Amino acid sequence: MVCDRCRMVVENELKALGYHPVSVTLGEVVVADNITEDDKFSIAKRIEPLGFSLIDDKRSRLISQIKTLIIELVQNKNSDLKVNLSDYLSQQMHYDYGHLSTLFSEVEGTTIEKYFIAQKVEKVKELLVYDELSLSEIAYQLNYSSVAHLSSQFKKVTGLTPSHFKQIRSNKRKPLDKV
Repeated sequence: MVCDRCRMVVENELKALGYHPVSVTLGEVVVADNITEDDKFSIAKRIEPLGFSLIDDKRSRLISQIKTLIIELVQNKNSDLKVNLSDYLSQQMHYDYGHLSTLFSEVEGTTIEKYFIAQKVEKVKELLVYDELSLSEIAYQLNYSSVAHLSSQFKKVTGLTPSHFKQIRSNKRKPLDKV
């Protein structure tokens, strides 16, 4: 779940099934009810057509937590990041970064760093489409060291310069869960 509407949809679906959600946050749902395997099957069957999936094993939960932290970081707090990404994830998740990195790469087929960059590029696309900030303001907001670094990373991922992307806007943004 990456937005308030996603959380609302999941909460409404759980209520429609007769469950009592205590909290529905990015990537995690807590319910007051005892959930059986049959309940999990019913919930999964109800939410999967809506683009959500039920994550119940430890490895998948860790991957989901990493993605959630990265998405929240890019969408809400990137300019507040005062340590590097590996230290941030280790501190937030209380795991060694080497373990998190290996697990993420095995399961996702890409590195945490590449996933982080892909999320940042999608945020840059969003901000370019809104056309409210200059490229240097976007670079500052997303904690890039310079506009040149942002432009270089953007071109490496999309094949376009930010200014060319802004002109054509045909390179549609991807939903965050598809990055």
